[in-house]
Amino acid sequence: MSRFAPEVLPARGVQFPLSVSVLIVGAGAAGLTAALAARDAGADVLVLERDAVPQGSTALSSGLVPAAGTRAQAARGIVDTPEIFARDIQAKARGHAEPRLVVTLTTTIGPTLDWLADVHRVPFSVVEGFLYPGHSVLRMHGTPKRTGAELIVYLGDATARAGVDVATDAHVHALYVEDDQIAGVRIDRPDGTMEMIGCGALVLACSGFGGNAGMVRQCIPEMASALYFGHAGNQGDALAWGWGLGAATRDMGAYQGHGSVATPYNILVTWALMMEGGFQVNAAGQRFSNEHLGYSEQARAVLAQPGGFAWNVYDERRHMLGLEFEDYREAVAAGAIHSAPGMRELARELGLPEQALADTQNAVEDMVNGRQSDPWARDFSAKPVLKAPFYGVKVTGALFHTQGGLLVDDSARVLRAGGAPLPNLFAAGGAACGLSGPECWGYLSGNGLLAAIGLGRIAGSSAAATSRFRLP
Repeated sequence: MSRFAPEVLPARGVQFPLSVSVLIVGAGAAGLTAALAARDAGADVLVLERDAVPQGSTALSSGLVPAAGTRAQAARGIVDTPEIFARDIQAKARGHAEPRLVVTLTTTIGPTLDWLADVHRVPFSVVEGFLYPGHSVLRMHGTPKRTGAELIVYLGDATARAGVDVATDAHVHALYVEDDQIAGVRIDRPDGTMEMIGCGALVLACSGFGGNAGMVRQCIPEMASALYFGHAGNQGDALAWGWGLGAATRDMGAYQGHGSVATPYNILVTWALMMEGGFQVNAAGQRFSNEHLGYSEQARAVLAQPGGFAWNVYDERRHMLGLEFEDYREAVAAGAIHSAPGMRELARELGLPEQALADTQNAVEDMVNGRQSDPWARDFSAKPVLKAPFYGVKVTGALFHTQGGLLVDDSARVLRAGGAPLPNLFAAGGAACGLSGPECWGYLSGNGLLAAIGLGRIAGSSAAATSRFRLP
């Protein structure tokens, strides 16, 4: 941890030996997309990244971005519109997602992915074969390996080709302000040296506060003891600066959890296994929830089980589907995935009660065949029954990233508590309020990268336009 706390300081009398039109804090998907947009708009751009290598929360994610009306969808004959997408977002958030932001992002994210593909060579394609929770249309887009680490590589290569400078080991600790304008920042290097950099506009793309245990305890107490599966640098700096400037925040109790992280390996296990007919059981070998409600709220359900663990149970058909995802292949290589020729044998392999797991399998088969209904209201009828050999993996629930943040307008400018915008301060990704409403149940698959890439492009373009008139 750094010895410096985020600060907002007066700029009067401060000298900035280096100044750029657009300065961006954070080199994850939000920051790199903002950099590409600002550079395309003709601005000179500098990205500041606290780590030695740009990764951020994006590198830990599945790297999938939901978008409507893309050319990738059209090529596969998939009919989708921003209006359908917006309805899905609000249905998952129970109508609590910020309406203006929903319209803005569902309308612009399709053209944004096409722009990244056409102009910046990021090869997005549609994930087919199953629907993610809450989506009524196949609209999840990913790069070939379907990982966030790969997405960051493509975005990093694009920024290099565009001539964007990315300074690593550059930890921003202070913003300097004069007459409501962000004049520049102070960065601190690992060797103890400091640098002052001026800017015409500043984009905060340094994510949320999931790595700040105190803020998590205060805002999301139910996840205070959960595994944090995000980037340690997500310390809430953007919020601290925003509060120092009188900015508004919203939905601070919202977050993306995940109910399927292989333990003790800390490897994400794709939720496609559950969507395609698998189920979860607790240490008693019994199901405890509707696994189709969403993987975010499933984190809370899993953590509520004895020991805070559950087991994903599925078959070879679903196992082969899982192998399409690099994270799952890593779990296989690590020895996290177990298999057996029968359900009782799988129970012994997993350390679960044999009769109880066999009874659960029989009940699920009855639900698939319509002989009984699920007490948690899951519809099993659309997927085939599990067939031997069977597979299982021990998982826990985790906090991935926070969804509350700074309130922004349609240009991604940060808003004051009274509604007026701060003139040259912008926010994207986890630094900004997302689309998930007030709690974990509002998270629709991909909402995090939707806000990162969608708001990133808007923030970069807006910052470039603003900075032309406000160069230091």
